[in-house]
Amino acid sequence: YRGLELDQLMALSNEKLIELFNSRQRRRFNRGLKHKYSRFINKLRKAKKNLQPGEKPPAVRTHLRNAIVVPEMVGNQISVHRGNAFNTVEVKFDMIGRYLGEFAITYKPNLHGLSLIHISEPTRLLSISYAVFCLKKKKYNTLYCQIILLYNLFSILY
Repeated sequence: YRGLELDQLMALSNEKLIELFNSRQRRRFNRGLKHKYSRFINKLRKAKKNLQPGEKPPAVRTHLRNAIVVPEMVGNQISVHRGNAFNTVEVKFDMIGRYLGEFAITYKPNLHGLSLIHISEPTRLLSISYAVFCLKKKKYNTLYCQIILLYNLFSILY
């Protein structure tokens, strides 16, 4: 992070570490952390304590999506709430300075145009022939056309 290794970041004082963060994160730390964040850090320390080498710590559940990842969290398993469930995230070195909420998506991505379940048989066959045409002419993304072909072939077979 910013040209420093994890060991060097862990050795830095809080003031020196805060200087390395972006302005939004610096402002957040300068205004002070609430008790719930210090309690969360203590839970992470407790989970990491008394582990065998190479063993992963148990996941710590949290609703604190706006918690900033600090070097002390690296290596921990954190279950971040995403509205209806928890996403377990293993904190890596590259995540330092970012928010926990960035790693737990809150919505289900919609794949527009890939749902061919509720269409009639002639339309499905037409989409198969069009996908073959696109593959031959290399008109569109070949992976997209292959997905359409496979999906339609499996739906015809079953």
